[in-house]
Amino acid sequence: MKLPNVYLHALGMINALGADTAQIATALAAGVSPGMGPIALGGDEGAFAGSVQARLALAPPKPLAHCDCRNNRLLLAALAQIEPAVRAACERYGPARVGVVLGTSTSGIGAGEAALGVSSEQNAGGAPFDYVQMEIGSGAPFAAAALGLHGPAFTISTACTSSAKAFAAGRRLLQLGLCDALVVGGVDSLCELTLRGFAALESTSLERTNPMSVNRSGINIGEGAAVFLMSRDEGPAMLAGVGESSDAHHISAPDPSGEGGERALRAALADAGMTARAIGYVNLHATATRKNDEMEARLMSRVFPHGVAASGTKPLTGHTLGAAGATELGFAWLALVGERATLPRHIWDGVADPALPVLDLVADERRLSVGQAVMSNSFAFGGSNVSLVLAH
Repeated sequence: MKLPNVYLHALGMINALGADTAQIATALAAGVSPGMGPIALGGDEGAFAGSVQARLALAPPKPLAHCDCRNNRLLLAALAQIEPAVRAACERYGPARVGVVLGTSTSGIGAGEAALGVSSEQNAGGAPFDYVQMEIGSGAPFAAAALGLHGPAFTISTACTSSAKAFAAGRRLLQLGLCDALVVGGVDSLCELTLRGFAALESTSLERTNPMSVNRSGINIGEGAAVFLMSRDEGPAMLAGVGESSDAHHISAPDPSGEGGERALRAALADAGMTARAIGYVNLHATATRKNDEMEARLMSRVFPHGVAASGTKPLTGHTLGAAGATELGFAWLALVGERATLPRHIWDGVADPALPVLDLVADERRLSVGQAVMSNSFAFGGSNVSLVLAH
């Protein structure tokens, strides 16, 4: 039995590029990010990161005031952009048939850090804080409550594939008829736990990240939220293919051969019923760590032996961790159906690593050819791999 097609209808985003999808599309086309730069960690320490510059004025509704934290305000800012589409879905299907699947890795840990810091300094009281703010699974139930949705609501946390896997899970819910529409995406906010944690792994760069370069020296952490409305109703872009694999090579290092990631890409193409030649653009995971870029370049050269336009967009957002899969699928969606519909540029120093296979990295304004599909890749600690394909 052929399963029904699933479509992505409306997109809401906020990250270092801008406060909404229109701002982000403009900045993405120009290859300029106002939120990328040095930030202070405390003391004399610092980091280069992607931070949201906009004031997050939208607070949780009064019954959810105990959930007020930066992570949830980022989520609310993205949700507000698709709320009309969500309301229309509720009117058509009823709120019990509309659900939420989100990915995250930080939740509201930053709020916990702030509360602990105040409590330590004053030795009493602390900042207004509720532990639910930093519960890793709280994002989807919070979004459902904020929007008045009563369908399935759960959060996925698989490090940097979290929100990419949310799309795989959401599509299954729709194809099985367990709901009729879903809010799907991811959110993560900057906090010292991740900034210092990745620094301790010697994975971060004190300059703008430089993917696929011989001079690459690590990642920049970022923050943001990206959400879609997904349903079986025909829309501007179909989630045509999903590929997942788990190679469990190492707790933090990727399999240098890229075999696990390659299985995910090939599974996504097979699921979409496409050959590699049908793909006109790939958003790379491209963290700019030595091992990740080496692995990804190798598997890309095998899956796309004739080449394909590709770019890594983390120099413009930072690595948004649990929100990266949804954010970068959002960029692929804009390349497919956006008003500008240009391919995101690959921002780097242009000095290719001679040890890596040559990739067709987007350097100037380019567009998809008619009928071409797009792909977005995500790879995570523990060998979690996800590839998603969008098509008209």
